[in-house]
Amino acid sequence: MSAPPPVALRAEGISKRFAAVAALSDVSLDFRPGEVLALMGENGAGKSTLLRVLSGDHAPTEGHLEINGERVAFDTPRAAMAAGVRVIYQEPEIIPHVSVAENVFVGELPARGRVFNRRALTQATEEALERYGFAGVLDPATLGSKLSPAQRQLVEILRVLVAVTPPKVIAFDEPTSSLSEHEVEALFRLIRRLRDDGVAVVYVSHRMNEIFQLADRIAVLRDGRLIGAREASATDENELIRMMIGRDLSELVRRSGSDTGDVMLKLSNVSTDDVQDISFEVRTGEVVCLAGLVGAGRSELAKAIVGDYPVRSGTVELDGKPLRAKNPGDAVKAGIGFAPEERKADALLMQRSVRDNVSIAVLDRIRRFRVVKRAKERALVDEYVRELRVRTPSMEQEVRKLSGGNQQKTVLARWLARHPKLLILDEPTRGVDVGAKAEIYRIIDGLARDGMALLVISSDLPEVLGLADRIVVMRGGRVAGEIARSEATEEAVLTLAIPATEAEVTP
Repeated sequence: MSAPPPVALRAEGISKRFAAVAALSDVSLDFRPGEVLALMGENGAGKSTLLRVLSGDHAPTEGHLEINGERVAFDTPRAAMAAGVRVIYQEPEIIPHVSVAENVFVGELPARGRVFNRRALTQATEEALERYGFAGVLDPATLGSKLSPAQRQLVEILRVLVAVTPPKVIAFDEPTSSLSEHEVEALFRLIRRLRDDGVAVVYVSHRMNEIFQLADRIAVLRDGRLIGAREASATDENELIRMMIGRDLSELVRRSGSDTGDVMLKLSNVSTDDVQDISFEVRTGEVVCLAGLVGAGRSELAKAIVGDYPVRSGTVELDGKPLRAKNPGDAVKAGIGFAPEERKADALLMQRSVRDNVSIAVLDRIRRFRVVKRAKERALVDEYVRELRVRTPSMEQEVRKLSGGNQQKTVLARWLARHPKLLILDEPTRGVDVGAKAEIYRIIDGLARDGMALLVISSDLPEVLGLADRIVVMRGGRVAGEIARSEATEEAVLTLAIPATEAEVTP
């Protein structure tokens, strides 16, 4: 009989309640040295609460933690750190008015006697950056207030790694949400190195490709309960999705079908600096998906339709009338809603409330003499927050504190409040978990059944095949072909999307 695997930390029967809400219920889980354990689940499944119990931020209502088989109680994060348990959260705590070096070694600054040794601090930071693979990414002298979100994340990671008490358990909470591809690769190398050095690594993410690249074992939470844990080599994406949401992947994207009506959007031989000779139509009650490879010109075409990029030739018609949008404001007035791919940078006011982000598109309808009627505003926002099931403590919550799926639903709420004739969605489910995807698909299906015309850009082929009444495939800045729903397969889409020659790669 083989010996049980060693355990660095164990959660035994952990429950956590906030008033009448059970955030965790009887969760028992081992965290093993030399292993990457991926923790998965929808937003609200209990992942963050479990991390906060591990880090000493929350005391469990029931249950306990064990280290080396002995009970421990972390009444503060400092107590957890002293025991070698560290959690790196998605929103790092950075001191804005001091340097990167001081942020990394906060509380442990090198000194000669009572004199702060800045040269030694800089050298120690440079050595840490080199040792952990982030040389050239951070300057030790840069102020915390000047750091990008990705750099702030890296500072937090370095702070954990250089601590006097070597970490036995490190948990990463959605660490790649703001990192570039190069930085993600460096982080993955670091995580593998930590694992090989015997550290127990906990990795929280909803990105399946990352999970299967890194994880040795995968644990799934749903509604605060541990549904199960699987060896990564013995499971697949479909099983994990069933565990997370209780349904098969094939059930996520299922259009109920709708009757199409008149032509709402008509493009005739439209050319811009990025696309050439584009012609197709979108009817009321219809979902048309734009498919294609990266660089095919799909997003650029959408921005031309809404007036963000100039149309050089050809015509755009909306509801039977010429549309000559010189800017996105003209498109909004004409009846177009547009949710861009980069919602954080291009769509949302991240420091403002859900209320502000939804109502901004309808200020002309809820104000009188430049004074917003707050009661009318709150009623309108509340209606769409409830209709779209935006999970937020209140409409006054800052959007930056919402999950990716709820941020996207906030963008959708903004446009639904405007009652557009045409809604353009660019990568509507990128960066959201599977539960939020199902909610967004439900919304799209409902809008089509209510008679709205929708143009959806997506790089997710199962999503395209499940949502589209028709698929317009772009390649090299041109339309490569159209596929009816009844004839749509992954092979048919890829045959049109993949360039036949190198000359077709760029327009």
